Formats: sequence, structure tokens, C-alpha cells
Amino acid sequence: MPPNKKFLLRLSPGLFDALRRWADDDLRSINGQIEYLLTDQARRAGRLSRQSTRRPSRGASGEDLADPEGNGTPAGAGGERGGAEIAA
Repeated sequence: MPPNKKFLLRLSPGLFDALRRWADDDLRSINGQIEYLLTDQARRAGRLSRQSTRRPSRGASGEDLADPEGNGTPAGAGGERGGAEIAA
């Protein structure tokens, strides 16, 4: 697998704090949360296929951490918090 691309991302302090809290709730790093949100939105917009990213993490018991209820909906996508809206 090729190495990940690195780039500088400037965020407002309020957005950074919101992402940090959301990442903590989902047991992800801030970088992991941003990557998850961007990947999810790119897939929803039809810009990214399912096979073009790495597989979701698995917990110690083998459950899919991105889909803890096994219903096809990744953690943090929709639900009580709602999905992220990213304008193009």
C-alpha cells in the first residue's frame, strides 16, 4: 500500500474543538476522524468506491468497530449526532 499523503490543514479553533470531542466520543484520533468524515462524504457523493480505502478496524472480539451494530451504518454516520455536511 502506498504511504499516506501529508498536507497542512488549517481549521478554526471552534471546529477543531468540535472534531476533537467527536473523535474522543468515537474513540478515534482527530486525524482518523477527519479521514473518516472525508471518506464517508466522498463515498456518498459517488467520488470514491468502497474498495479504494483501507478496511475498517476490528475490535478484540472481531466486531467491526466502524459498524458496531452490524447494520451497515458506520459509527458516527447519521444516528443521534447526524452526519457531517461538507459543501463543495
